[in-house]
Amino acid sequence: MVFRKPPDGGWGWVIVVVSFFTQFLCYGSPLAVGVLYLEWLDAFGEGKGKTAWVGSLANGIGLLASPVCSICVSSFGARPVAIFSGFMVAGGLMMSSFAPNIYFLYISYGIVVGLGCGLLYTATVTITCHYFDKRRGLALGLISTGSSVGLFIYAALQRELIDLYGLDGCLLIVGALSLNILACGSLMRPLESPDSPPPEKTYVDKVPDQYFVYHEKEKTVEENISILEKGYVDEKCANNMPDYKQDSILNKNVLSSINVNEKDTYKKKVVEQTNFCKQLAKRKWQLYLNYWEETVVLFKNKVFSALFVAILLFDIGGFPPSLLMEDVARSANINEDDYHMPLISIIGIMTAVGKLTLGILADFKWVNTLYLYVTTLLMTGVALFAIPFAKSYLTLAMLSGILGFLTGNWSIFPYVTTKTVGIEKLTHAYGILMFFAGLGNSLGPPIVGWFYDWTQEYDTAFYFSGFCVLLGGFLLLLAALPCWNACTNQSSKLPPNTYSYKVASSA
Repeated sequence: MVFRKPPDGGWGWVIVVVSFFTQFLCYGSPLAVGVLYLEWLDAFGEGKGKTAWVGSLANGIGLLASPVCSICVSSFGARPVAIFSGFMVAGGLMMSSFAPNIYFLYISYGIVVGLGCGLLYTATVTITCHYFDKRRGLALGLISTGSSVGLFIYAALQRELIDLYGLDGCLLIVGALSLNILACGSLMRPLESPDSPPPEKTYVDKVPDQYFVYHEKEKTVEENISILEKGYVDEKCANNMPDYKQDSILNKNVLSSINVNEKDTYKKKVVEQTNFCKQLAKRKWQLYLNYWEETVVLFKNKVFSALFVAILLFDIGGFPPSLLMEDVARSANINEDDYHMPLISIIGIMTAVGKLTLGILADFKWVNTLYLYVTTLLMTGVALFAIPFAKSYLTLAMLSGILGFLTGNWSIFPYVTTKTVGIEKLTHAYGILMFFAGLGNSLGPPIVGWFYDWTQEYDTAFYFSGFCVLLGGFLLLLAALPCWNACTNQSSKLPPNTYSYKVASSA
């Protein structure tokens, strides 16, 4: 498929609008799953750790399956994937309304809805990058706020729907709303050239000519037959007399010649195809070896290794508040009359503000994006340590706003990755980091829930979460310090393909 130069406008702004609403509709319920979490606790009577798996799977499975999502979008295009994913998200939400137990929700809400969200995220980001080049950062920033706005609105919407129609009715209505993703996906027109490109060669056409020995030899056999027949006719005309004995001998010679040629053709065909398969397998194996060699080189970069640990620990400790904050308020016996706005809604709107603010800060030349990211990690750890001391709605709302703003550091994470490994290895490195981010998203809420089941309080759980985030931030800070880089550069030299982070460089 041939693409035009990104127009940086025009239909691209339609793509931005529909991508914004796509992320709004698909991520609204999974990110605001904390409201449903309370209902599932009461409905199924399971432990908090076991119940927390539903929301953690819905938010983590899409990141874990990001390589598969990328392959699907590359193979089928953004529009078909978006439409198919809309059916997945809507179907998973509606199926969840009929869940007889918590294990059914693991599949319907956790896996089906989670995979649908992962596919939609990849599709919206890919189609937006096709339409924008110079304004790509602005476009991606606008569509990424769709999930945050969805969290803000769906937290209050799902609570109101539960009060009016119950948990099952809420999930049915939210699933019906998600069907609007189909309309949004149908508008994701691919950016193709106006002139229809020539049809691509099939896999068989791309095989070199020397591998078509069988067809060439077949043609040779036919030519031999015609030559022999021609000679036979000429000889009969010359002698001008029938010789049935000679005729039978000639026919036997022709048949034996054909059989010999066919056997040789078959043997050569087998040999040539065997060599071709060996070369193809050797080439594929070499690609796998190159992939793992590049992965090893990435992890030899100390800053990348620290970044991998930091993102894993950050998602283990930093994601649970968005899922469990409502239950924290209920455990603190906060009066419902003081409940002016759902805490999850506060987290959602402040996440959108944080994404935009931190993204703007990252564009300033005097701001070092790595140190900015480390600062958000350390502040998040301190805020998590303060949650056990919050005993009123006001303090919990303030902490929710701070945590939401700091969670907006997702908008600068691609900047940090690019500065760490270079633009050439961004795709490879970002895929690895997103996989472990999804792993952290999946493990964080259940771990916090298990801590509560063990101690019957959230204090120890949030101390653990704060410790994880602080540990990741300190490790990343230590790896990025100029003195550490100077010491390591004197003691050993990095491989030629390894990119070290220059802390003196601007963002």
